[in-house]
Amino acid sequence: MRDDEQGNKSNRSSPAKRIEISRRRLLGSTSLLAASVITSTALPRTASAATDTVLPRPEPPFSGKIERTVKGSDSDFPKGVEAPAGAPNVLLILTDDVGFGATSTFGGPIQTPNFQRLADNGLRYNSYHTTALCSPTRAALITGRNHHSVASGVITEFATGYPGYNSLVPKSAGSVGAVLRENGYNTSWFGKMHNVPDWMSSQAGPFDLWPNGLGFEYFYGFIGGDSDQWHPALYENTTPIEPYLGDPAYILDRDLADKAIAWMRMQHALAPNEPWLLYYATGTAHAPHHAPKDWIAKYKGQFDQGWDRLREETLARQIKLGVVPPNTKLTARPEQIPAWDSLSADQKRLYARMMEVYAGALSHADYNIGRLLDAVEQSGQMDNTLVVFMMGDNGASAEGSLQGTTNEVATAANGVTESLPFLLSMIDELGGPLTYNHYPVGWAHAMDTPMQWTKQIASHFGGTRNGMVISWPARIKDKGGLRTQFCHVIDIVPTIYEAAKVTPPDIMDGVKQKPLDGTSLVYTFDSATAPTQHTTQYFEMLGNRAIYRDGWMASTTPLRLPWVTSGYEPNPDDFKWELYNISEDFSQSNDLAAKSPAKLKELQDAFDAEARKYNVYPLDSSFASRVDPAIRPSLTRGRSEFTYFPGMIRIPEGSAPDFKNKSWTIAAEVAIPQGGANGVLATIGGRFGGWALLAMDGKPVFAYALSNQPDHKFKVASDQSLPAGNHILRVKFEYEGGGIGKGAIATLLVDEKQVAQGRIPQTLPCRFSLDETFDVGQDTGTPVLEEYADKMPFRFTGTLKRFVVVLEPQKLSDDEQRRLHEQLAKAMTAVH
Repeated sequence: MRDDEQGNKSNRSSPAKRIEISRRRLLGSTSLLAASVITSTALPRTASAATDTVLPRPEPPFSGKIERTVKGSDSDFPKGVEAPAGAPNVLLILTDDVGFGATSTFGGPIQTPNFQRLADNGLRYNSYHTTALCSPTRAALITGRNHHSVASGVITEFATGYPGYNSLVPKSAGSVGAVLRENGYNTSWFGKMHNVPDWMSSQAGPFDLWPNGLGFEYFYGFIGGDSDQWHPALYENTTPIEPYLGDPAYILDRDLADKAIAWMRMQHALAPNEPWLLYYATGTAHAPHHAPKDWIAKYKGQFDQGWDRLREETLARQIKLGVVPPNTKLTARPEQIPAWDSLSADQKRLYARMMEVYAGALSHADYNIGRLLDAVEQSGQMDNTLVVFMMGDNGASAEGSLQGTTNEVATAANGVTESLPFLLSMIDELGGPLTYNHYPVGWAHAMDTPMQWTKQIASHFGGTRNGMVISWPARIKDKGGLRTQFCHVIDIVPTIYEAAKVTPPDIMDGVKQKPLDGTSLVYTFDSATAPTQHTTQYFEMLGNRAIYRDGWMASTTPLRLPWVTSGYEPNPDDFKWELYNISEDFSQSNDLAAKSPAKLKELQDAFDAEARKYNVYPLDSSFASRVDPAIRPSLTRGRSEFTYFPGMIRIPEGSAPDFKNKSWTIAAEVAIPQGGANGVLATIGGRFGGWALLAMDGKPVFAYALSNQPDHKFKVASDQSLPAGNHILRVKFEYEGGGIGKGAIATLLVDEKQVAQGRIPQTLPCRFSLDETFDVGQDTGTPVLEEYADKMPFRFTGTLKRFVVVLEPQKLSDDEQRRLHEQLAKAMTAVH
């Protein structure tokens, strides 16, 4: 019997022998590395398998027998990738803009019973840290690398052309989704995704930085910094969808839970032996703070004591719970934030209500996360599911201004003011679909108790320390335990890989991989007193910087307040430094810089070394200059004429014509049937700012919304219905000039005959919307005018043949351009 015949006989009875024979055959013509990789494909992958270095793995060789006909041949199916034996499911949960002192689980005032149930069944971490802003934290989370290492040193809309800041997460930093997928996991992503550069966020792609392109096989969520919970701009994979249509009770947090539960159940029903990765990232509690009225009502009167007293109450609870050391001091409120007792009765009533809405929104999100946890338990999978629940991607947001707002778009992005009487008139609408609301700065500071500062400030724990819980019943036995070891968002991916017995690849998709920067937290699972293994960590955001090393922390003193986003751009070298002994001073309350200059110098030198290693340089503490769209790629730059057709919807504002601070003309070629036609021909933005060309009651109308305030809605409407037949509807928008956001004359023409004209006294200088889009033939999202709110999406019932846009040059002086960039910077920071 020949060796190959003997081998074939062995193949049929012994898979292990078959693999060994195949390996021997290949060694003569294949490199040792390739041969070892091929061998590994037919064996379960474990952390000790030295061949787990190249992903995807090469296809295994055919090990059957092929003769001229089927008779005498032996078939052999290639063996698919299998996860390591016993690998847990992985459930990553991330909320948005939630400070360390917000939740009841960490002593805060907001009830989060499902965060608590995981803590009771797992471990609380009180020294877990983020990067201080959204996009950078999220890039670090999914890659296990420092945010500058993955080109995410700042929010995507502030990207600059340096390796640490261009927002293009490199292929050398493969995501946890891609690595686990190639190790036998099913992978999914639900909710927020804010690591797609602005110029890649349209249906023109490219899609390699969307969740599907990053290794997450299924995506259901939104692209961008925030989302209207009542009318979200959602995608299923890369297809835009509007699931809220026809559902007056729709809200995003419930929808995300429904879809995540359905996906998890399907995976378990069809492939119960295959583990899954489910990344669940809520838009809550980022502004707008939206929640059902009954959830808001749960907190009625619970914040009447104000933010100063609430901070004291929170610290007392934190000490009692043991989530902070008993000697922890409450840091001082910045003098720029008013004392609660200095406010008027109307201000106190309004601001307390704004906080009630925020609390209701976060509790509602926690409830829906609980529904997902229930479904995992009911499926019998909870015991072997590693749940990592990170409460916040940074500290609480101070971007709601000192008085809060009903319209973050108008106030933050466009400088529209809201009077106290107007805010009070909207008090019962807060949290509902008529508002895009945010609370005052004082509440953000209180949500970060007991630390200094807020989101954006990477130098202090108010911006970077968040509560975290890890649960894995099959592995973690110290249920309800507290872990105090210093850790960072970059530690999550290494923890997952160790738990799953997955070796991160050296090469992925043909690209050599950067080493992981984080430290696995598995060492903490069995020991509350194990020495911290993550001993050094730098922080930097917008010039604010710090470094932690062996229980000490050096931090720069912020020069720009996080709620002041224009008019001042400090030099990075002008920042002073503070010094804290974190091992004795949990809240950074005692600055030791003057007493220990040698220690401070040691840490400053350490920061420099880390900054050079991880692409932090060049330091940039600017705002307006880096927000200029001209410094980034664009799909529209250099174009002045655009042609669209019906059904072209959900075009992001960054990929649409720029209608701001200039004159322009729009024209719709239509055919009107007998009996007339109604509906939207084109629109950008919506209720909180935007314009629309439409037909109502058969008559052409141009509408412009400066904000959601009733006196900020303008209509230029014909009093004559459109007769049946072919027509061209045109709007000439003549900008008056003299600066940004100035007035304009809008002239409405039908077949080149003027039918109406009106003046818009103030226009939007920076953004129509933070999440709504440019639509042709219908209106997704919210309406520009409330008159057609009940008809949404108000599709045009005639025939729209095409829609044309012609832009005239923007004529702004250098000073006006600078002011525009300052406003844009304010808008983009509010998004995060």
